[in-house]
Amino acid sequence: MAKTLRIGTRDSALAMWQAKTVQSQLAAHGIASELVPVKSLGDLKLDQPLYELGVTGVFTKTLDLALLAGEIDLAVHSYKDVPTVLAKGLSTAAVLKRASTADVLVHKSPDFTTSGLQIATSSLRRKAQWLAKYPEHQLVDIRGNVQTRLEKLANNSWGGAIFAAAGLARLDLLPENAMRLDWMVPAPAQGAMVVVAQSAHTVLLEELSVLNDSQTALCTQIEREFLNELEGGCTAPIGALCTTTQDQLHFIGVLHSLDGKQHIETNTFVPLDQAPGYGRKMAQKILSQGGKALMAEIKKALS
Repeated sequence: MAKTLRIGTRDSALAMWQAKTVQSQLAAHGIASELVPVKSLGDLKLDQPLYELGVTGVFTKTLDLALLAGEIDLAVHSYKDVPTVLAKGLSTAAVLKRASTADVLVHKSPDFTTSGLQIATSSLRRKAQWLAKYPEHQLVDIRGNVQTRLEKLANNSWGGAIFAAAGLARLDLLPENAMRLDWMVPAPAQGAMVVVAQSAHTVLLEELSVLNDSQTALCTQIEREFLNELEGGCTAPIGALCTTTQDQLHFIGVLHSLDGKQHIETNTFVPLDQAPGYGRKMAQKILSQGGKALMAEIKKALS
C-alpha cells in the first residue's frame, strides 16, 4: 500500500484552505494524504508588526523544522511568506497555478480626500506604496488572520485596510466594498502557493511535480530573484510582478523608501528567452540607480 503523505500547514483558515487544495489535487492523481496543522511564530506573536520580529520566515520556520525532523512529508505555504533562500536540505517541489496577484482595499468610504485618514496594514510594501499616493494619510498596524483583520477593521474608526485579493477570494470573504488597487505592485510571488519537501526525497519530489504550473513557477522565480538580490536579508518595501505571453516577459519591480517619498522602478518587456537570471539583472539595475543607498537607509531605520 502506498504511504499516506503528511501535509504540514499552519492552522489558520486560509492556510488550511491552501493545504486542502493541495490534498485535493494530490487525490486527483491517486495520492493519499492527511493534514498536520501547526502554529507558527507569525501566528503566535500578534502584538508586533512582522518586520519587528527579526526572524526570516516567521510563517514557515516551524514547518521547516518539522520537515527536516521527518514529522511531515511536505509543507504548503503562501509563496510570498517563504524566504528567498530555503532552509538547507529543503527544495521547492511544486508551485501551483497562481490566483490574483492584486492588493485590495476594504474600505468604509471611497472618499480618500480626508487628511489624516487611517489605513490599516502591517506590510512595509503596502505602507510605502500607499503613502507615495496618499502622503496625507496615516498608516496603522494590523495583525492576525484574514477574519481577525476584517473584524478589527469593522470595530475601529479606520478608513480601510489592505488585503491580498487572493486570500479574501479563497475564503469567500471578498466584500462588495473591496477596491482593487491596480496601481500597487504586489509582493513577489503574491497569489501563488508552494509545496516544499526534503531535497533528499527525490522520489517524493518527482511525485509532487505533477502539481507544478510552469508559468507560475517561472514568474515567481524571477520575482524572488529580484527580491533576494535587493533585500540582502532585510525586510523592505519591495514589489515585483512578472507575467508572460507566448514569447515575451513583462517585469515590474519597485523599491520604495519607508515613507513612500522615494521610489525606484523598472518596467520592461523582453523576449522570453531572456528569462534566466532576469530578476537578478533588474535588481542590479535598481541598485545602480540609487537603490543601494536607499536599501542602506532602510536597513539602518529598521535596525
